[in-house]
Amino acid sequence: MVRSFLRGLVDGPLAVQLRRFVMVGIAAAAIQMALLWLFVDVGGVNYLLGATVAIEFTIVFSYVLNNAWTFHASQHTGRGDYFSGLVKTNLVRGTAIPIQLGVLFALVEWVGLLYLVANAVAIFLSGLYRYVLDARWTWSDA
Repeated sequence: MVRSFLRGLVDGPLAVQLRRFVMVGIAAAAIQMALLWLFVDVGGVNYLLGATVAIEFTIVFSYVLNNAWTFHASQHTGRGDYFSGLVKTNLVRGTAIPIQLGVLFALVEWVGLLYLVANAVAIFLSGLYRYVLDARWTWSDA
């Protein structure tokens, strides 16, 4: 069963979906990192507050791309479905914000990593959590 699951991650329909999710995530992470840098280094905002605002911006960005491309087979097309999906992904990704901010804080304050490096690690660690919940809940009923 585990071998079949792992094989499906490489060759099956889940593999295509996962690759697309990762590509959208990379684009969103790049935007999030740029926004974080702008907020902190240019705007003088605390890195945790800057990360929170950048995360929320990329939640909406990711939803739009994931709905149109990653989960196109079950995408939300009607106004009500689209809004419902946006609310769901905000709930999913909103629950990931404390995870991401906690990892960011720990890596900056306790390990001494630069905030941008720590944020990249935090994005990666919370990514699997976000994918599983989005795939199973946000786009499951569409």
